[in-house]
Parts: sequence; C-alpha cells; structure tokens
Amino acid sequence: MAGSRPARVAIHEQFRADGVQYMFGNPGTVEQGFLDELREFPDLQYVLALQEAVVVGIADGYARATRKPALLQLHSGVGLGNGIGMLYQAMRGHAPLVCIVGESGLAYDSMDAQMAADLVGMAKPVTKWATRVVDPQSTLRVLRRAFKVAGTPPYGPVLVVLPADVMDQETTEDAVPTSYLTTTSVPDAASVEQAAALLAPARHPLILAGDGVHFSGAQGELAEFAEAWGATVWGADWAEVNLPASHPLFGGQLGHMFGEASAKVINPADGVLIVGTYTLNEVYPLLDGVFAPDAKVVHVDLDSGAIAKNFPVDLGLLADPKATLPRLTEALRRRQTGEQKADAAGRLTNATQQRKIAELEKAALDIAGVGHDPLCAELFGWELAKHLPTDAVLFDEALTSSPGLFRHLPADVPGQWHQTRGGSLGVGIPGAVGAKLAHPEREVIGFTGDGGSMYTVQALWTAARYGIAAKFVICNNGRYKLLDLNIEEYWKTVHVEHHEFPGPFDLDHPAIDFVKLAESLAVPAVRVEKPEQVAPAITRMLAHNGPFLIDLVIGRTA
Repeated sequence: MAGSRPARVAIHEQFRADGVQYMFGNPGTVEQGFLDELREFPDLQYVLALQEAVVVGIADGYARATRKPALLQLHSGVGLGNGIGMLYQAMRGHAPLVCIVGESGLAYDSMDAQMAADLVGMAKPVTKWATRVVDPQSTLRVLRRAFKVAGTPPYGPVLVVLPADVMDQETTEDAVPTSYLTTTSVPDAASVEQAAALLAPARHPLILAGDGVHFSGAQGELAEFAEAWGATVWGADWAEVNLPASHPLFGGQLGHMFGEASAKVINPADGVLIVGTYTLNEVYPLLDGVFAPDAKVVHVDLDSGAIAKNFPVDLGLLADPKATLPRLTEALRRRQTGEQKADAAGRLTNATQQRKIAELEKAALDIAGVGHDPLCAELFGWELAKHLPTDAVLFDEALTSSPGLFRHLPADVPGQWHQTRGGSLGVGIPGAVGAKLAHPEREVIGFTGDGGSMYTVQALWTAARYGIAAKFVICNNGRYKLLDLNIEEYWKTVHVEHHEFPGPFDLDHPAIDFVKLAESLAVPAVRVEKPEQVAPAITRMLAHNGPFLIDLVIGRTA
C-alpha cells in the first residue's frame, strides 16, 4: 500500500506508471488543484490549446498515430460541451482517448451551482464509457479501468469526472501500470472450415473492410486472402491504410451518405467477407437489404456490436482479423477446386492489368501536366509527391479535394495516411499537430478545407507555442463544396429532377485571409493561386523548420 497523499497527486503517479507523456487540455479553475501538481511531474507535459475541440482533435491525432490511449483534460460542463462534437468524431473512429473533466465537487451537487451539469450524462452518447470518481480510494483503479476500456477493441473515448473535493482527499492506492488485454482470439477450426465452405464457391466475390484491419495490424493478411480469393476490396468506415491504395484489388471506398450507390457495388456479389467494419452506415435511403438473395456472407471482427449490426450474415466470427485471416486463407485454398483457383487467379491477373493501365494513364497525364488555370488540387498533390519523404505522415480532411490530391500522394504504408471520420469538421489541423507530436522525426502534413479549418484554426497557435513542426494545407475553394455535391445527390435519391438550390454555402463573402490569420497565430504562411506558384511554395514549406501553412486557392480564378 502506498503512503497517504492527496488524490490530485496520486493521479499523476498513475499517469507516470502508464507512461503518459502528454496531457492535452484547456484548463479551468476546478482543475487547478491537480494541474498545479504537474510541477512535480516534469516528465508529463501539459499541451495547452485555446479551445476544447482543438484539445480533442490533437489527442485524436496523437492516439491514431501511436495506437495507444491519449490523455486529455476538459473543463467542467462548458468545456465538455465544446468538445463533444470532436468526441463524437473520436467515438465513430474508435480513437482510444481518456478524457478527464474537473468539476467543483460532490458537496455542490444539491446547489445547482455555476457551471453545474450532469457531466456523465452529457458524455455517455459520445463515449465508450463515462463515470465519476466519488471516493478518493477508488481514483486510481477508476483511471486504470478507463485506460483499459479505451485501449481494448473496439477502441474508443472514455470520460472520467474528477470532483475537486474528492481530489483534495487522501488516498493510499498504489499507482501501478494498467493491465491491457490480449485480443488475438481465433475461431475454432470447424468455424473456419464453415466460413471457407461458404465463400469458396463464389464467382463474384467481394470484401468489405474497415479500420478493424488497421487496429489488428492485418493489412498483409487481408491482401493475401483477397489475392487467394480473387476478390475486390472495398472500404467501409475506412480511414486508415487497411490495404495499400496501389494494390490491384483495392476498389475504393463506399460512401457514408447514399446507400443506393453502395448497394450497386454490393448487390452483384455472391460471396461477401466483411472484416473489421460494419455494413452499411449510409444515411439515404434506408435499405432493407444490400446483399443478393443467395449471397453467402461471413463477418470477422473483434467488435461484437459490428457483426450483423444492420443486416444479417450467414456466419459471424468474433475474432482477431490478423490471427483469423491466415487460417481462413489456408482453409479457402483447401476448399477451392482447380477451376475455382484458376478463376481467382484470373480475377487477380485482370485487376493487375487494369491497375497497370491506370498507372500508365496517370504517368501520361503527369508528363502532359495536370495544371490548369484555375488551379486544381491534383496539380498540388502531383507536385508534392515529387518532394515528399517516403516516410511522411498525411492527415487527410480535404474531403472533396482528396480524390485529386491522393491520386498522386502515397497511402500505402500503415500509419502513413489518416483520414477524417465521424462526420464532424475540424480534425485536419489539430489531428496533424497530434500526429507530429507522435512522430517528431517524420514529415507530417495536414490537409483540410477552408470550411473545416475554421472550426479549429486555433490549433496553429498550439503548434507555434510548442514548436510542433507540422505542415498544413488549406484547400480553399470558397465553399462548403461537399454540401453542394450532397444536395445534388439527395435530389437524385428522392427522384426530383432539375431542382436548383444553390444554398448558403459560399465562404467568400467576406473572404477569409488565411495567410494573415495563420501569421496572427505565429505560423508563417503563403497563398498559392497559380500553377507556377505551387513548386516554390512546397519547397518553402518543407524547408521551414517549424509549422507552416499553404492557402491553396483551387477551382476558381484568383
């Protein structure tokens, strides 16, 4: 049993025992007691941000880059309220976050005091688990549980409320490392054989994969199974490198808005393997079914809630993708007839040839040049790819500009590319700050839009304050362009023709001067409006020893 000391001190001992390096936060008075104790714990650095959404976004980026629970601190009901949108993003993206929130104390519960709120109730819809410490002798075990829950698949954010009067009381709890679970579970041999028997006969096989593949580290195993089955891999709830973008069997990503578009991909399949995701998460329209009536569907995931979440499957395996896929590959090969193996090889050969043709077409386009006036995102991506270090980390919230940018930028190595997820805007800039803290030795570039950047542009100040040398690119098209595209698709979905609704989506009245805005937050910046300005701007950005921003004006004349 440890010696007696205030719980506000003991929590830092617990963070030290768990090897926590950073606490991302925006402080308030009720947290001042335990934050003041940081002076005695110099190995835990407090990273200050100017707004709570920024705090959560930086922690999200750090957690995604490290694949370990990240610690963040918010202030009472108002601070938690400001961070809830980003906590939703973290929940949908399975980011392992431990969020501690201070409050006045248990003694004030009956008083409806200033800033009083049901913090646990506020957090429950956007966290994996939320709780409140009510006994100082349980403080450290609650924190260990929080880290364990956040860091156990399916990962997600948790919240722990730390009342000030509880933190001022004594505890004798020991600070010991959190016990994490080993989740390399595999199905029994009979279930693996059943899965192989269901899938082997497919003549139009399809794989739907998501970030559970990344969290498991099963990218290579997924590729091997896809090649053995000759199956195209489509992403669903996919925001990491689960299969190299250059792999011939990578088909692209399903959407998250319009189910009819995704159904067109899925309906023709007579055999479907779902791994590390759920199907489907589209908003419009509500579909009764997306699989062909006779299709055989097998689902592998460590998330029991994801399996058969929206549509029934023939076989669900609650298992680790990395440990399970090699067994399923072996069983498939044993089950396949000579004809089935030949068909699978033919599908792989055809996909490889199609990919080579596409690469030749892209190379020819590169030679001809993709730059036009007005400037396009693809030219920027093409030019950046020529200068980018091979181990660069790219944080992608470019949304409508992403297809052009990432036609040329690499997204092949696990941990090299992270994409926004969850539907809330604003993670691009703070996410890149967090990723750079996780990988200080690597080039980290965050891409966002002019709309998304304004949710969390304060993160530039944090980058400047701590010398976090992430780079940022704002794809500035003067609009919420995604809304333009979605409203067009919506009218198609509800079968309304020639409906014109420009919407209040423009951002140029008044125009935002991103260069001056960045410079006011102590981050140097340059505006790029013409193709001939792209290469010099990229050279300047990559040569700068510190954070730097490019305002990339696209899709319009200057």
